[in-house]
This record gives sequence, C-alpha cells and structure tokens, in this order.
Amino acid sequence: MLIVLPPSETKAPGGTTAPMELSFSSLDPVRTLLLDELTHTPVNTMMSELKIPAGKRQEAEENLALRTAPVMPAIQRYTGVLYDALDAATLPADALPRLAVGSALFGLVRAGDLIPRYRVSGGSKLGGTTMKAWWGSAVTEALAEQDFVVDMRSGAYQQLGPVPGAVTVRVEQAVTGKVVSHFNKKYKGELAKALAPHLAACAEDVADIAAAASFNVALNGTLLTMRV
Repeated sequence: MLIVLPPSETKAPGGTTAPMELSFSSLDPVRTLLLDELTHTPVNTMMSELKIPAGKRQEAEENLALRTAPVMPAIQRYTGVLYDALDAATLPADALPRLAVGSALFGLVRAGDLIPRYRVSGGSKLGGTTMKAWWGSAVTEALAEQDFVVDMRSGAYQQLGPVPGAVTVRVEQAVTGKVVSHFNKKYKGELAKALAPHLAACAEDVADIAAAASFNVALNGTLLTMRV
C-alpha cells in the first residue's frame, strides 16, 4: 500500500548539506527539465508564473539554486495542518515507506526522500506550460507500478497523475453531507496516521482499518467517505 498525501505550500527551512535523494527514478527526466527551467527563469517572471506573493520573493530566489540547497526528509520538509495531524515522528519506522507526497516539482516523493525547500504549486505554470502538461502521463505510470494506492491528494495534484483504481477520500459533514473544506487536511492527516502502520490490499481493508480506528466511514466502490 502506498498512501499519497498532498504537499503543503509552506515548507520547513534549512536542512543538511547533501545531494537530493529521490525515489521513483522514472520521473527523473521531467524533474531535470523542471529544475533546468527554474534555474533559467528570471525571478520576476517566476513569481508571476508560479503565483508567488511579493512577500515571498526569497522563496522564488531559492528556486534558482535547488540543486545545491540544503535537504531534509520530505516528511519533515512539508508542514501545516495535515502534517501536524499525521505527526510522522510518532509513527513506527516500518510505516514511513508507505507514505508518499505528490509534488509539482518532483512528481512524487517518498517520506524519507531528501528534498530542498521549493516553491512550485500544482496549479501554476512554468515556462508558459502547465504542470499537468509538464508531467504528462509520467506520474500516473509511476503510481501504476504500485500494488495498491490510497490517493489523498487534492484535485490539482490528482490531475498531475490520476490513478485508476486508487482509493480516494472525501471528508463531509455528517449532518449536511457537504464537503468539509476548512478541516479537510486535518482529517486526512489523522486518517493517514491510522492507516500507515497497517498493510491494506484493497478498498475494503482501508475501510475496515479506518472503522477500527473509530472513524465514521462509508465505502462506495473506491471512494471512502469520512463523516465528521
């Protein structure tokens, strides 16, 4: 089982001086092209295309030197509500290999991959080309090699590499049935935390694990609905 999480816009700074280490080597050709494009894009142009706010200019400037930037494990680099709820430091070591993160720049990274801080989002463009066009079918093909996928990515990142047959997660209000937006990431982080220590081979296994962890869930095909 591979649980694919959405990335976060905010990322922890710093890290250690070491080369990047990335899983899913089939994605390397596109990664190289994207890194090359970033290196040769003027900062003002980059900020416009990547929709980087004026106050985050430093992050755009950091994009110019990603190949030599400090690195840290992806699961520590990404921050925010989902990753707070996941609390990866409390997971057993054998759970971490079941976690991956969708990335506009790297396609996919595993929890332990060493990555720099970067600023590229799934809904932006680079060199006038959408991230979806940059990635083509590469992310889908990489995920198709996995035995079983639980896809918790948001819409923009799912579009970078749809996964036929993957379990997807919907969080809705128990009373109204409306999709939860504000706390969506929090609940997905909690669900990922419950799933990661276990081996699941199908949608029914995921639903059983979630129910045993006291989540109110319903399964319809490969759509798992969490009612909160």
